[in-house]
Amino acid sequence: MKPIDIQRIFYPTDFSASSQTAFAHALKLAVGAKSILTIYHTDPGSRGSSWESFPHVREVLERWNLLPPNSPREAVVELGLGVEKVAASHSDAVSSVLSFLHRHQHDLIVMTTHQPHGFDRYLKRSLAEPIARNSGECTLFLPANSAGFVSFRTGNVSLKNILIPVDHARYSQLAAESASTVSQLVMADGVTHHLLHVGSAQTFPRIKRPADDSATWKTMLREGDVVEQILCAADDVMADLIVMVTHGHDGLLDALRGSKAERVVRFAKCPVLTLPADQVLRSNPPEIVVFETD
Repeated sequence: MKPIDIQRIFYPTDFSASSQTAFAHALKLAVGAKSILTIYHTDPGSRGSSWESFPHVREVLERWNLLPPNSPREAVVELGLGVEKVAASHSDAVSSVLSFLHRHQHDLIVMTTHQPHGFDRYLKRSLAEPIARNSGECTLFLPANSAGFVSFRTGNVSLKNILIPVDHARYSQLAAESASTVSQLVMADGVTHHLLHVGSAQTFPRIKRPADDSATWKTMLREGDVVEQILCAADDVMADLIVMVTHGHDGLLDALRGSKAERVVRFAKCPVLTLPADQVLRSNPPEIVVFETD
């Protein structure tokens, strides 16, 4: 099974204070993956924004002690990091982002979500959900009221518990591999991966332990509504990240209330990484029994 391969990261921003957390996560992952980070801003009221408004990457890397003070621009490249800053003018932010992503493919989107739910969803248009759904890209959602697991001020990582809802073996393998990849890219130590299955022990999927992974792996069984149990389990294990595969909308009911992954994103207290199921269909994972319930 091939895990998420992060060569290009897309970070859309409105330059608000709440978007700084998403920037910290995007930058930390980009440094770890030695990838290209695209910082994208669209402003319908102007013909582009001042470059001074964009996050100062070198300044942040110096504050994180990844670069010495007053480093030249070339020092960023020496870290293996590429940075692209794009300013656009468009009357619709979602259309602007999707148009750019359709022309310039990325491997991961990192963005803030303000988690509208209930009747508020019909009054306030969600930007994060349609971008993730229609781009078909892996997406790391950072709740606006969450500090996440990467400190914007210091760059320190507090990733200790990752919740991985599992169901079908092929999809579950991708989620397990991707969770392992994220924890390794941000150089998190002492991580515990919690494999959650809402169902019976007999239907617990077979998953191969990711290679070169030193994390602790545990299994959990729950019964009941899938979304409710994922959110409850996240609280129980004090999850710092949820990693799950999304199948998109399945029928009229999902179109009205959102997919399972979208509903988890709306209520989760921690970041959520969603992985489109289409990625799994391109691979053929080995069927090796590693994780079993008692």
